[in-house]
Amino acid sequence: MHQTVHVDLGERSYDVEIGPDLLAQSGTRIAPLLHRPKVAVLTDENVADLHLDALRDGLAEAGIEMSSLALPAGEATKSWPHFERAVEWLLSEKIERRDVVVAFGGGVIGDLAGFAAAVLRRGVRFVQIPTSLLAQVDSSVGGKTGINAPQGKNLIGAFHQPSLVLADTAVLGTMTQRDFLSGYGEVVKYGLLGDAEFFEWLEGNGPNVSGGEMAARVRAVTRSVQMKADIVARDETEQGDRALLNLGHTFCHALEAATGYSDRLLHGEGVAIGCALAFELSSRLGLCSQEDPSRVRAHLRAMGMKTDLADIPGDLPSAEALVDLMAQDKKVIDGQLRFILARGIGQVFVTSDVPRDVVISVLEDALATV
Repeated sequence: MHQTVHVDLGERSYDVEIGPDLLAQSGTRIAPLLHRPKVAVLTDENVADLHLDALRDGLAEAGIEMSSLALPAGEATKSWPHFERAVEWLLSEKIERRDVVVAFGGGVIGDLAGFAAAVLRRGVRFVQIPTSLLAQVDSSVGGKTGINAPQGKNLIGAFHQPSLVLADTAVLGTMTQRDFLSGYGEVVKYGLLGDAEFFEWLEGNGPNVSGGEMAARVRAVTRSVQMKADIVARDETEQGDRALLNLGHTFCHALEAATGYSDRLLHGEGVAIGCALAFELSSRLGLCSQEDPSRVRAHLRAMGMKTDLADIPGDLPSAEALVDLMAQDKKVIDGQLRFILARGIGQVFVTSDVPRDVVISVLEDALATV
């Protein structure tokens, strides 16, 4: 049931291994990367409690010694204080340039640990072992690393590709349903941005993916990773096609900022709502039929996911204020907001030619239902 997706980046190419029980095989898979049998693992407290012993055992099978630092779980960890703590710990562990740092957790740990590896001794290698669905299908692949700033999400960071990704799909069984569905928002995004047949497959098989059927989970993760790998290989540093991966994210990042990067709105929930809003905006602009945003919302609702602004607890800013928050997004170029819009399901494109008043109108209508 194991699948391998190759990310083709020349000398910096690497494999993404996908399937159940990869933690038990972690030692044999990581060993070829090592100059000495030692790794430093950055993780979070929740993942450490659930899975750190299994990783230690898997590494020990290949005679690899492991030291670890567990940071607090949550988006707030992607900040200067925790980043500084991680880097200073790696230095105290005497991690050398030829060593390997292991990012063992969800997207927060993957982003922070990857950034720490990028700057430590001007760059050491790292391995991603993502433990959440969102991290397995998105943040662990492609080399984007970083931390958040008060001005916005992921504004401080670097492109630093991993040397290997081990996506153990059995680990997903320990996720809460809310966290799993948050990651599923990114899976849906891949179908919407470039594979209508995959989206149709999700419409029929999403409940199996959510319900824990391993073959369905492996297929969903593999197809998502393959789509991302193909785009990253064409456009590693987001000069063109890679921006397509941000479908839904212009709205999402504004909503995350408006909710203080808190548990009011998880990232994948924001992506799902953002995708629905992007398709609604596309329909308002006459780019796609009204049936498309309706179909997107219907699938998200059928999966029990957040689909509208009304699904976000608490008060939200005005439409004008949300658009102002979008202007802080790192995808802004020359002051122009970039949107990923759709001509249909599986057919998206990047544009800066979106009238502000139409965006405000879409948001005002969405806020009217709150």
